[in-house]
Amino acid sequence: MIAALLAAITTIVPAEAASPAATQNTTAQAESDGDTQEQLTSHATPGSDRSTPKPEQKQARIAEPETCSEPDAEGASVCVQETKPADLPAHVPQNLRVVQAGVAPPQWCEDSNGSIRGTRTQICLVTGLTYTTRLTVNGQTTVTGVANMIVINYSYSDTGLGRFAHQIEVSAYSGWGDALKASVGGQATMSGSCTRESASFAAKPLLPLNSWRLGEAFFDTTATAAGAIGTCATYWYLTFTNAGYTPAVMDYELNEFRCDNATVGRVPVGCVVPWYASELVYSKTSYPSLASHVERAQASGLPGATFARPLTRTEDATIVNTNRSLACGDAPSIWLMSCDEYPIARSREGLSAGGTRRTFDGCQMPSVSSGTGPTGVSVCMIPRAENSAQGGLNTQFFRAERVLDGDPFRVTVS
Repeated sequence: MIAALLAAITTIVPAEAASPAATQNTTAQAESDGDTQEQLTSHATPGSDRSTPKPEQKQARIAEPETCSEPDAEGASVCVQETKPADLPAHVPQNLRVVQAGVAPPQWCEDSNGSIRGTRTQICLVTGLTYTTRLTVNGQTTVTGVANMIVINYSYSDTGLGRFAHQIEVSAYSGWGDALKASVGGQATMSGSCTRESASFAAKPLLPLNSWRLGEAFFDTTATAAGAIGTCATYWYLTFTNAGYTPAVMDYELNEFRCDNATVGRVPVGCVVPWYASELVYSKTSYPSLASHVERAQASGLPGATFARPLTRTEDATIVNTNRSLACGDAPSIWLMSCDEYPIARSREGLSAGGTRRTFDGCQMPSVSSGTGPTGVSVCMIPRAENSAQGGLNTQFFRAERVLDGDPFRVTVS
């Protein structure tokens, strides 16, 4: 349903705007002591090959109970309710007007219908919202209007900046009566290791239907000291005002970013989605033996290739050394060759977590037998140059994607 709705939107806007947000992107400048620094923009990291739903969340939000005000002296009251994604329309009229501000969420945002979806630096959540006006006379309550809306929460960060954004878009796609006379505006706030840099969402009428109302807010992390790590929850409070009715408020929260100054080898502060398993890629062309070993190891059942079964970064030197010793401590001495283990030693899935070794034909590990299964490690003798290059690739990847201890990541072969 969401895909059809947003597909209708994209037929109206230019091809590069893959959502109902702006036809031109805007940026938030970081300013310190009057000096303009690098700008915050919305983009995916090299390790974000595709989006994925947040793990261990409900598949989709269910309809929440209505929140209604008490009738005032004239008997007027209002209700707001977050609605199920399935309740959103499959089609909307083709008379959309696109807000000329904000950042256009990526195409995959349309798949975040009722559940959070993201990459290493982007988050999206699409839900429905119903606003109802009522009138109670002599104990009899009558609905005087209904406005059905779609709400898009989109938040983005940068691995090299301590600033992130949370924007919210609202559009009424159907309704009738007094409810459509309302205006919507918003206020943004936060909690945790952050401060609000700026926020704006001036009240505007819901009408015309299928027009978008945009709020933008930018937040700065306070986790800036050396070694600091912090999280920040951001909130938008939408307020519906309507002459003759009590204002109604609906709140939205996102708490998906972690900012740090603890990534070894990378001084600038940056912010990421820690649950997103970024992709570490080994090239078959550049590292054929390494890539072949990883492919065979994963095909034998070992984890790391998918979001469902990623590897987990460890920065514990004892675990890393134990993984290496148990995997390759008895490797044969072969000219210009060295022992490679998978899962990599800098993961919690190595032999320090239990299991046994396995190997494959041509790997020159005579003391190790073949095997399959989801635990243990694979070992193989590969060219020393490729094994040394692998260490550099891993280090660069962890720095670029700000993969800290306990973060998931994937290993793939291209």
